[in-house]
Amino acid sequence: MSGALFSARATLRPLRQHQERALEALRQSLASGHRRPMLQAPTGFGKTLMAAHIIRRALDKGKRVAFTVPARLIDQTVEAFEAEGIHALGVMQGIHPRTDRGAPVQVCSVQTLARRKRPDVDLILVDEAHQLHKEIFRWMADCREVPFVGLSATPWAWGLGKHYDDLIVAARTADLIRDGYLAYFTVFAPSEPDLAGVRIVAGDFHEGELAERCNTDKLVGDVIERSLARGENRSTLVYGVNRAHAEHLHQRFVESGIPASYIDAFIDRPEREHVFDRFRGGEVRVICNVATLAIGIGLPTVSCIIDARPTKSEMLFVQTIGRGLRTAPGKDKLVVLDHAGNHLRLGMVTDINHETLDDGEGARRSAAEQGARAALLPLLCDECKAVMSRQAKACTACGAIREAKSHVLHADGELIELGSRAASAWVPTIAEKAAFYGELKGYARSRHYAPGWAGHTYRKRFGVWPNDPRVRFAAPTTPSLRTKQWVLSRQIAFVKAMAAHG
Repeated sequence: MSGALFSARATLRPLRQHQERALEALRQSLASGHRRPMLQAPTGFGKTLMAAHIIRRALDKGKRVAFTVPARLIDQTVEAFEAEGIHALGVMQGIHPRTDRGAPVQVCSVQTLARRKRPDVDLILVDEAHQLHKEIFRWMADCREVPFVGLSATPWAWGLGKHYDDLIVAARTADLIRDGYLAYFTVFAPSEPDLAGVRIVAGDFHEGELAERCNTDKLVGDVIERSLARGENRSTLVYGVNRAHAEHLHQRFVESGIPASYIDAFIDRPEREHVFDRFRGGEVRVICNVATLAIGIGLPTVSCIIDARPTKSEMLFVQTIGRGLRTAPGKDKLVVLDHAGNHLRLGMVTDINHETLDDGEGARRSAAEQGARAALLPLLCDECKAVMSRQAKACTACGAIREAKSHVLHADGELIELGSRAASAWVPTIAEKAAFYGELKGYARSRHYAPGWAGHTYRKRFGVWPNDPRVRFAAPTTPSLRTKQWVLSRQIAFVKAMAAHG
Protein backbone atom coordinates (compact mmCIF):
# COMPACT_ATOMS: atom_id res chain seq x y z
CA MET A 1 0.00 0.00 0.00
CA SER A 2 2.77 2.49 0.90
CA GLY A 3 4.31 2.59 -2.56
CA ALA A 4 0.88 3.13 -4.16
CA LEU A 5 0.30 6.25 -2.09
CA PHE A 6 2.72 8.16 -4.27
CA SER A 7 2.13 6.65 -7.71
CA ALA A 8 -0.39 9.11 -9.19
CA ARG A 9 0.33 12.48 -10.73
CA ALA A 10 -1.25 15.66 -9.41
CA THR A 11 -2.03 19.02 -11.01
CA LEU A 12 -0.41 21.28 -8.44
CA ARG A 13 2.34 23.83 -8.58
CA PRO A 14 5.39 21.89 -9.76
CA LEU A 15 7.91 20.77 -7.20
CA ARG A 16 11.45 22.10 -7.19
CA GLN A 17 14.31 19.67 -7.63
CA HIS A 18 15.07 19.42 -3.91
CA GLN A 19 11.37 18.74 -3.21
CA GLU A 20 11.23 16.06 -5.92
CA ARG A 21 14.31 14.40 -4.42
CA ALA A 22 12.74 14.47 -0.97
CA LEU A 23 9.51 12.95 -2.25
CA GLU A 24 11.43 10.18 -4.01
CA ALA A 25 13.46 9.49 -0.85
CA LEU A 26 10.23 9.29 1.14
CA ARG A 27 8.72 6.90 -1.41
CA GLN A 28 11.80 4.67 -1.19
CA SER A 29 11.76 4.73 2.60
CA LEU A 30 8.15 3.55 2.74
CA ALA A 31 8.69 0.98 -0.01
CA SER A 32 11.63 -0.48 1.92
CA GLY A 33 9.42 -1.18 4.92
CA HIS A 34 9.76 1.90 7.13
CA ARG A 35 6.42 2.89 8.67
CA ARG A 36 7.54 5.98 10.59
CA PRO A 37 9.90 8.07 8.41
CA MET A 38 10.90 11.56 9.55
CA LEU A 39 11.43 14.17 6.83
CA GLN A 40 13.78 16.98 7.85
CA ALA A 41 13.38 20.13 5.73
CA PRO A 42 14.56 23.64 6.69
CA THR A 43 12.29 26.64 7.02
CA GLY A 44 11.55 27.86 3.50
CA PHE A 45 11.93 24.40 1.95
CA GLY A 46 8.28 24.30 0.89
CA LYS A 47 6.95 21.53 3.15
CA THR A 48 3.33 22.60 2.63
CA LEU A 49 3.56 22.26 -1.15
CA MET A 50 5.24 18.88 -0.82
CA ALA A 51 2.58 17.76 1.68
CA ALA A 52 -0.10 18.88 -0.79
CA HIS A 53 1.49 16.68 -3.46
CA ILE A 54 1.55 13.72 -1.08
CA ILE A 55 -2.10 14.29 -0.16
CA ARG A 56 -3.23 14.72 -3.76
CA ARG A 57 -1.54 11.51 -4.86
CA ALA A 58 -3.07 9.63 -1.94
CA LEU A 59 -6.52 11.01 -2.80
CA ASP A 60 -6.08 9.93 -6.40
CA LYS A 61 -5.63 6.36 -5.10
CA GLY A 62 -8.79 6.57 -3.00
CA LYS A 63 -6.91 6.95 0.28
CA ARG A 64 -7.85 9.06 3.29
CA VAL A 65 -5.28 11.31 4.97
CA ALA A 66 -4.88 13.07 8.31
CA PHE A 67 -2.57 16.08 8.69
CA THR A 68 -1.86 16.98 12.33
CA VAL A 69 -0.65 20.41 13.42
CA PRO A 70 -0.46 22.48 16.61
CA ALA A 71 -3.85 24.09 17.33
CA ARG A 72 -2.83 27.64 16.44
CA LEU A 73 -1.75 26.57 12.94
CA ILE A 74 -5.07 25.00 11.93
CA ASP A 75 -6.54 27.88 9.95
CA GLN A 76 -3.39 28.82 8.08
CA THR A 77 -2.86 25.13 7.20
CA VAL A 78 -6.38 24.94 5.74
CA GLU A 79 -5.77 28.14 3.78
CA ALA A 80 -2.43 26.86 2.49
CA PHE A 81 -3.89 23.54 1.30
CA GLU A 82 -6.83 25.21 -0.38
CA ALA A 83 -4.42 27.56 -2.16
CA GLU A 84 -2.82 24.40 -3.57
CA GLY A 85 -6.17 23.03 -4.73
CA ILE A 86 -6.86 20.66 -1.82
CA HIS A 87 -10.51 21.45 -0.97
CA ALA A 88 -11.97 18.10 0.16
CA LEU A 89 -11.00 18.58 3.78
CA GLY A 90 -12.51 18.78 7.22
CA VAL A 91 -11.14 20.15 10.47
CA MET A 92 -10.89 18.48 13.87
CA GLN A 93 -10.70 21.33 16.38
CA GLY A 94 -13.36 22.41 18.88
CA ILE A 95 -16.50 23.60 17.11
CA HIS A 96 -14.62 24.67 14.01
CA PRO A 97 -16.94 25.71 11.12
CA ARG A 98 -15.07 23.40 8.76
CA THR A 99 -15.83 20.27 10.81
CA ASP A 100 -16.65 17.43 8.40
CA ARG A 101 -15.71 13.92 9.53
CA GLY A 102 -16.67 12.53 6.12
CA ALA A 103 -14.06 14.56 4.24
CA PRO A 104 -11.16 12.44 2.89
CA VAL A 105 -8.58 14.88 4.30
CA GLN A 106 -8.71 15.74 8.00
CA VAL A 107 -6.64 18.65 9.35
CA CYS A 108 -6.37 17.77 13.04
CA SER A 109 -5.32 19.78 16.04
CA VAL A 110 -3.01 17.55 18.07
CA GLN A 111 -4.62 18.92 21.22
CA THR A 112 -8.12 17.92 20.01
CA LEU A 113 -7.05 14.38 19.08
CA ALA A 114 -6.78 13.50 22.76
CA ARG A 115 -10.50 14.28 23.26
CA ARG A 116 -12.07 13.02 20.02
CA LYS A 117 -12.45 9.77 18.11
CA ARG A 118 -9.54 9.55 15.73
CA PRO A 119 -10.28 9.74 12.01
CA ASP A 120 -10.12 6.48 10.07
CA VAL A 121 -7.33 7.17 7.57
CA ASP A 122 -4.66 5.42 5.48
CA LEU A 123 -1.84 7.93 6.03
CA ILE A 124 -0.96 10.43 8.77
CA LEU A 125 1.33 13.42 8.20
CA VAL A 126 2.62 14.95 11.45
CA ASP A 127 3.72 18.56 11.11
CA GLU A 128 6.17 20.04 13.67
CA ALA A 129 6.87 16.44 14.67
CA HIS A 130 9.75 17.41 16.97
CA GLN A 131 7.22 18.66 19.54
CA LEU A 132 6.75 15.11 20.93
CA HIS A 133 2.98 15.08 21.42
CA LYS A 134 2.00 12.02 23.47
CA GLU A 135 -1.32 11.58 21.66
CA ILE A 136 0.54 11.12 18.36
CA PHE A 137 2.67 8.41 19.96
CA ARG A 138 -0.42 6.67 21.36
CA TRP A 139 -1.98 6.76 17.88
CA MET A 140 1.19 5.24 16.45
CA ALA A 141 1.11 2.43 19.00
CA ASP A 142 -2.55 1.66 18.30
CA CYS A 143 -2.26 1.74 14.48
CA ARG A 144 1.05 0.08 13.71
CA GLU A 145 0.21 -0.66 10.07
CA VAL A 146 -0.72 2.92 9.17
CA PRO A 147 2.22 5.00 7.88
CA PHE A 148 3.08 8.10 9.92
CA VAL A 149 5.32 10.67 8.19
CA GLY A 150 6.94 13.26 10.45
CA LEU A 151 7.74 16.73 9.09
CA SER A 152 10.13 19.06 10.91
CA ALA A 153 12.89 21.57 10.33
CA THR A 154 14.58 20.46 13.57
CA PRO A 155 13.89 16.75 14.35
CA TRP A 156 16.55 16.59 17.04
CA ALA A 157 14.46 16.12 20.17
CA TRP A 158 15.79 13.66 22.71
CA GLY A 159 14.12 10.27 22.27
CA LEU A 160 12.46 11.07 18.92
CA GLY A 161 14.11 7.97 17.43
CA LYS A 162 12.00 5.77 19.69
CA HIS A 163 8.96 6.68 17.62
CA TYR A 164 10.30 7.31 14.09
CA ASP A 165 12.38 4.72 12.24
CA ASP A 166 14.09 6.64 9.42
CA LEU A 167 15.55 10.14 9.04
CA ILE A 168 15.38 11.68 5.57
CA VAL A 169 17.42 14.89 5.34
CA ALA A 170 15.68 16.58 2.42
CA ALA A 171 18.03 19.57 2.32
CA ARG A 172 20.21 21.63 4.60
CA THR A 173 19.92 25.34 5.28
CA ALA A 174 23.29 25.91 3.63
CA ASP A 175 22.05 24.11 0.48
CA LEU A 176 19.00 26.34 0.13
CA ILE A 177 21.01 29.51 0.74
CA ARG A 178 23.58 28.43 -1.85
CA ASP A 179 20.85 27.79 -4.42
CA GLY A 180 19.03 31.07 -3.73
CA TYR A 181 15.92 29.59 -2.09
CA LEU A 182 16.77 31.09 1.31
CA ALA A 183 18.26 34.49 2.07
CA TYR A 184 21.96 35.03 2.70
CA PHE A 185 22.53 36.23 6.27
CA THR A 186 25.16 38.10 8.25
CA VAL A 187 25.52 38.05 12.03
CA PHE A 188 26.69 40.77 14.37
CA ALA A 189 27.44 39.72 17.94
CA PRO A 190 27.96 41.61 21.22
CA SER A 191 29.65 40.19 24.29
CA GLU A 192 27.84 37.23 25.76
CA PRO A 193 25.59 38.02 28.74
CA ASP A 194 26.98 36.91 32.08
CA LEU A 195 25.20 33.61 32.65
CA ALA A 196 27.52 32.26 35.34
CA GLY A 197 25.48 30.41 37.94
CA VAL A 198 22.24 30.31 35.94
CA ARG A 199 20.70 26.90 36.54
CA ILE A 200 20.04 24.43 33.73
CA VAL A 201 16.54 22.90 33.82
CA ALA A 202 15.45 20.26 31.29
CA GLY A 203 18.48 21.02 29.15
CA ASP A 204 18.10 24.81 28.94
CA PHE A 205 18.63 27.91 31.06
CA HIS A 206 16.17 28.48 33.91
CA GLU A 207 13.80 31.09 32.48
CA GLY A 208 13.37 33.18 35.63
CA GLU A 209 17.08 33.38 36.39
CA LEU A 210 17.87 34.03 32.74
CA ALA A 211 15.38 36.91 32.59
CA GLU A 212 16.99 38.51 35.65
CA ARG A 213 20.36 38.55 33.87
CA CYS A 214 19.00 39.84 30.54
CA ASN A 215 16.24 42.25 31.61
CA THR A 216 18.45 45.08 32.81
CA ASP A 217 18.38 48.70 31.68
CA LYS A 218 21.94 48.40 30.37
CA LEU A 219 21.41 45.28 28.28
CA VAL A 220 18.01 46.34 26.97
CA GLY A 221 19.44 49.76 26.14
CA ASP A 222 22.26 48.07 24.24
CA VAL A 223 19.72 46.16 22.13
CA ILE A 224 18.03 49.42 21.13
CA GLU A 225 21.34 51.19 20.47
CA ARG A 226 22.72 48.40 18.28
CA SER A 227 19.42 48.08 16.44
CA LEU A 228 19.61 51.75 15.51
CA ALA A 229 23.25 51.35 14.47
CA ARG A 230 23.05 48.05 12.60
CA GLY A 231 19.37 47.33 11.98
CA GLU A 232 19.26 49.53 8.85
CA ASN A 233 15.54 50.29 9.41
CA ARG A 234 14.73 46.70 8.50
CA SER A 235 11.52 44.85 9.35
CA THR A 236 12.56 43.22 12.62
CA LEU A 237 11.50 40.43 14.95
CA VAL A 238 12.80 40.62 18.52
CA TYR A 239 12.97 37.57 20.81
CA GLY A 240 12.89 38.14 24.58
CA VAL A 241 13.33 35.71 27.46
CA ASN A 242 9.91 36.16 29.07
CA ARG A 243 6.95 38.55 28.95
CA ALA A 244 8.52 41.14 31.23
CA HIS A 245 11.72 41.18 29.17
CA ALA A 246 9.91 41.38 25.81
CA GLU A 247 7.59 44.12 27.10
CA HIS A 248 10.61 46.07 28.37
CA LEU A 249 12.23 45.82 24.94
CA HIS A 250 8.99 46.93 23.29
CA GLN A 251 8.70 49.92 25.62
CA ARG A 252 12.25 51.06 24.88
CA PHE A 253 11.76 50.75 21.12
CA VAL A 254 8.63 52.93 21.33
CA GLU A 255 10.44 55.47 23.52
CA SER A 256 13.14 55.65 20.85
CA GLY A 257 10.57 56.61 18.22
CA ILE A 258 10.56 53.22 16.46
CA PRO A 259 7.07 51.94 15.53
CA ALA A 260 6.90 48.67 17.45
CA SER A 261 4.31 46.16 18.65
CA TYR A 262 4.30 43.36 21.19
CA ILE A 263 2.72 39.90 21.06
CA ASP A 264 2.78 36.79 23.22
CA ALA A 265 0.78 33.58 23.58
CA PHE A 266 -2.05 35.47 25.31
CA ILE A 267 -2.71 37.73 22.32
CA ASP A 268 -5.66 36.26 20.39
CA ARG A 269 -5.43 35.42 16.69
CA PRO A 270 -7.40 38.41 15.32
CA GLU A 271 -5.24 40.90 17.21
CA ARG A 272 -2.09 39.03 16.22
CA GLU A 273 -3.11 39.08 12.55
CA HIS A 274 -3.80 42.82 12.86
CA VAL A 275 -0.22 43.33 14.08
CA PHE A 276 1.11 41.19 11.21
CA ASP A 277 -0.90 43.18 8.66
CA ARG A 278 0.51 46.46 10.00
CA PHE A 279 3.99 44.91 9.95
CA ARG A 280 3.61 43.81 6.32
CA GLY A 281 2.30 47.26 5.44
CA GLY A 282 5.22 49.04 7.09
CA GLU A 283 3.21 50.73 9.87
CA VAL A 284 5.02 48.57 12.42
CA ARG A 285 8.77 48.01 11.95
CA VAL A 286 9.54 45.93 15.04
CA ILE A 287 7.60 43.11 16.70
CA CYS A 288 8.79 42.11 20.16
CA ASN A 289 7.66 38.66 21.23
CA VAL A 290 8.20 35.85 23.69
CA ALA A 291 7.72 32.15 22.82
CA THR A 292 5.33 33.03 20.00
CA LEU A 293 7.09 33.64 16.68
CA ALA A 294 8.90 30.30 16.53
CA ILE A 295 6.89 28.25 14.02
CA GLY A 296 4.34 28.75 11.30
CA ILE A 297 4.45 32.50 10.67
CA GLY A 298 4.15 33.86 7.14
CA LEU A 299 6.31 36.97 7.31
CA PRO A 300 8.90 36.64 4.52
CA THR A 301 9.61 40.38 4.60
CA VAL A 302 11.43 39.98 7.93
CA SER A 303 15.00 41.05 7.21
CA CYS A 304 16.37 41.48 10.73
CA ILE A 305 16.30 39.17 13.74
CA ILE A 306 17.27 40.46 17.18
CA ASP A 307 17.95 37.47 19.39
CA ALA A 308 18.05 38.57 23.03
CA ARG A 309 17.16 35.12 24.42
CA PRO A 310 20.15 32.92 25.33
CA THR A 311 19.50 29.23 24.87
CA LYS A 312 21.25 25.89 24.89
CA SER A 313 18.66 24.41 22.54
CA GLU A 314 19.76 23.95 18.94
CA MET A 315 16.12 23.47 17.92
CA LEU A 316 14.98 26.76 19.45
CA PHE A 317 17.99 28.60 18.02
CA VAL A 318 17.58 27.27 14.47
CA GLN A 319 13.82 27.90 14.52
CA THR A 320 14.45 31.49 15.64
CA ILE A 321 16.95 32.37 12.92
CA GLY A 322 14.81 30.51 10.39
CA ARG A 323 12.02 33.06 10.85
CA GLY A 324 14.05 35.52 8.80
CA LEU A 325 15.58 33.30 6.12
CA ARG A 326 12.68 33.29 3.65
CA THR A 327 13.30 35.27 0.49
CA ALA A 328 11.05 38.14 -0.59
CA PRO A 329 11.03 40.77 -3.36
CA GLY A 330 13.47 43.55 -2.50
CA LYS A 331 15.03 41.60 0.38
CA ASP A 332 18.79 41.49 -0.07
CA LYS A 333 19.71 39.52 3.05
CA LEU A 334 18.92 38.82 6.69
CA VAL A 335 20.78 40.73 9.39
CA VAL A 336 21.02 38.95 12.76
CA LEU A 337 21.87 40.93 15.89
CA ASP A 338 22.82 38.30 18.45
CA HIS A 339 22.57 39.78 21.95
CA ALA A 340 22.39 36.31 23.50
CA GLY A 341 25.77 34.81 22.63
CA ASN A 342 23.98 31.96 20.87
CA HIS A 343 26.19 31.86 17.77
CA LEU A 344 29.36 31.58 19.83
CA ARG A 345 27.66 28.99 22.05
CA LEU A 346 25.97 26.86 19.38
CA GLY A 347 27.64 27.79 16.09
CA MET A 348 26.17 29.08 12.84
CA VAL A 349 22.79 27.59 11.91
CA THR A 350 24.34 26.41 8.65
CA ASP A 351 26.72 24.23 10.69
CA ILE A 352 24.11 22.55 12.88
CA ASN A 353 23.31 19.20 11.29
CA HIS A 354 22.42 15.72 12.53
CA GLU A 355 22.51 12.49 10.57
CA THR A 356 20.42 10.30 12.89
CA LEU A 357 17.45 10.55 15.22
CA ASP A 358 18.13 10.51 18.95
CA ASP A 359 16.92 7.21 20.39
CA GLY A 360 17.01 8.45 23.99
CA GLU A 361 19.05 5.45 25.13
CA GLY A 362 22.20 7.27 26.20
CA ALA A 363 23.07 10.60 27.75
CA ARG A 364 21.88 13.61 25.80
CA ARG A 365 25.46 14.36 24.92
CA SER A 366 28.57 12.82 26.44
CA ALA A 367 31.44 14.89 27.76
CA ALA A 368 33.55 13.75 24.81
CA GLU A 369 30.85 14.81 22.34
CA GLN A 370 30.51 18.15 24.10
CA GLY A 371 34.25 18.68 23.80
CA ALA A 372 34.22 17.76 20.12
CA ARG A 373 31.32 20.13 19.54
CA ALA A 374 33.07 22.98 21.36
CA ALA A 375 36.15 22.45 19.21
CA LEU A 376 34.09 23.35 16.13
CA LEU A 377 32.48 26.52 17.48
CA PRO A 378 33.62 29.80 15.91
CA LEU A 379 35.96 32.29 17.53
CA LEU A 380 36.45 35.96 16.80
CA CYS A 381 39.61 37.39 15.27
CA ASP A 382 41.28 39.73 17.74
CA GLU A 383 42.32 42.07 14.94
CA CYS A 384 39.33 42.42 12.61
CA LYS A 385 36.62 40.67 14.67
CA ALA A 386 35.73 38.25 11.87
CA VAL A 387 34.65 34.71 12.71
CA MET A 388 37.36 32.09 12.35
CA SER A 389 37.66 28.37 12.87
CA ARG A 390 39.26 27.21 16.09
CA GLN A 391 41.61 25.11 13.98
CA ALA A 392 42.77 28.08 11.90
CA LYS A 393 46.29 29.33 12.54
CA ALA A 394 45.54 32.66 10.87
CA CYS A 395 42.45 34.72 10.18
CA THR A 396 41.20 34.18 6.64
CA ALA A 397 39.90 37.76 6.54
CA CYS A 398 42.90 39.84 7.61
CA GLY A 399 45.73 37.29 7.86
CA ALA A 400 46.40 37.95 11.55
CA ILE A 401 48.24 35.06 13.20
CA ARG A 402 46.23 33.46 15.92
CA GLU A 403 48.04 33.40 19.23
CA ALA A 404 47.47 30.53 21.64
CA LYS A 405 45.71 31.75 24.78
CA SER A 406 44.91 29.95 27.97
CA HIS A 407 42.25 32.36 29.19
CA VAL A 408 38.62 32.40 28.08
CA LEU A 409 38.11 34.63 25.07
CA HIS A 410 35.40 37.26 25.28
CA ALA A 411 34.06 39.92 22.98
CA ASP A 412 34.35 43.56 23.94
CA GLY A 413 30.68 44.45 23.67
CA GLU A 414 30.94 45.94 20.20
CA LEU A 415 28.69 44.38 17.58
CA ILE A 416 30.92 42.76 14.98
CA GLU A 417 30.15 41.00 11.75
CA LEU A 418 30.65 37.24 11.72
CA GLY A 419 32.21 35.99 8.54
CA SER A 420 33.27 39.34 7.10
CA ARG A 421 35.95 39.24 4.42
CA ALA A 422 38.76 41.58 3.54
CA ALA A 423 38.47 43.47 0.28
CA SER A 424 40.40 42.16 -2.69
CA ALA A 425 43.37 44.12 -3.99
CA TRP A 426 41.80 44.06 -7.46
CA VAL A 427 39.33 46.93 -7.94
CA PRO A 428 37.03 46.06 -10.86
CA THR A 429 35.29 48.70 -12.95
CA ILE A 430 31.52 48.99 -13.16
CA ALA A 431 31.70 47.68 -16.71
CA GLU A 432 33.62 44.59 -15.56
CA LYS A 433 31.13 43.99 -12.77
CA ALA A 434 28.18 44.35 -15.13
CA ALA A 435 29.76 41.95 -17.63
CA PHE A 436 30.40 39.39 -14.89
CA TYR A 437 26.87 39.68 -13.54
CA GLY A 438 25.44 39.24 -17.04
CA GLU A 439 27.48 36.06 -17.42
CA LEU A 440 26.20 34.79 -14.06
CA LYS A 441 22.63 35.40 -15.22
CA GLY A 442 23.35 33.46 -18.39
CA TYR A 443 24.94 30.63 -16.41
CA ALA A 444 21.95 30.50 -14.01
CA ARG A 445 19.51 30.38 -16.93
CA SER A 446 21.37 27.53 -18.63
CA ARG A 447 21.42 25.51 -15.39
CA HIS A 448 17.85 26.41 -14.32
CA TYR A 449 19.09 27.83 -11.01
CA ALA A 450 16.87 29.81 -8.66
CA PRO A 451 16.39 33.53 -9.47
CA GLY A 452 18.52 34.66 -6.53
CA TRP A 453 21.55 32.53 -7.39
CA ALA A 454 23.28 35.10 -9.61
CA GLY A 455 23.00 37.84 -6.97
CA HIS A 456 24.33 35.63 -4.18
CA THR A 457 27.23 34.46 -6.37
CA TYR A 458 28.04 38.03 -7.41
CA ARG A 459 28.20 38.98 -3.74
CA LYS A 460 30.63 36.15 -3.04
CA ARG A 461 32.94 37.61 -5.69
CA PHE A 462 32.74 41.30 -4.85
CA GLY A 463 31.46 41.43 -1.29
CA VAL A 464 28.45 43.58 -2.22
CA TRP A 465 25.07 43.00 -3.84
CA PRO A 466 24.53 44.04 -7.49
CA ASN A 467 22.46 47.06 -6.49
CA ASP A 468 24.04 49.55 -8.88
CA PRO A 469 21.52 49.92 -11.76
CA ARG A 470 24.35 49.67 -14.28
CA VAL A 471 25.06 46.20 -12.89
CA ARG A 472 21.61 45.05 -11.80
CA PHE A 473 20.05 45.40 -15.25
CA ALA A 474 22.87 43.72 -17.15
CA ALA A 475 21.42 41.39 -19.78
CA PRO A 476 22.15 37.63 -19.50
CA THR A 477 25.08 36.59 -21.68
CA THR A 478 26.92 33.39 -22.46
CA PRO A 479 29.46 32.88 -19.65
CA SER A 480 33.14 32.87 -20.56
CA LEU A 481 35.39 29.92 -19.76
CA ARG A 482 37.03 32.00 -17.05
CA THR A 483 33.67 32.70 -15.37
CA LYS A 484 32.65 29.03 -15.61
CA GLN A 485 35.93 27.98 -14.01
CA TRP A 486 35.49 30.50 -11.21
CA VAL A 487 31.94 29.30 -10.48
CA LEU A 488 33.14 25.69 -10.50
CA SER A 489 35.95 26.53 -8.08
CA ARG A 490 33.45 28.10 -5.65
CA GLN A 491 31.18 25.07 -5.86
CA ILE A 492 34.09 22.72 -5.17
CA ALA A 493 35.18 24.88 -2.23
CA PHE A 494 31.63 24.79 -0.84
CA VAL A 495 31.45 21.01 -1.08
CA LYS A 496 34.82 20.64 0.64
CA ALA A 497 33.77 23.05 3.42
CA MET A 498 30.56 21.13 4.01
CA ALA A 499 32.47 17.85 4.11
CA ALA A 500 34.94 19.29 6.61
CA HIS A 501 32.07 20.26 8.91
CA GLY A 502 30.54 16.80 8.73
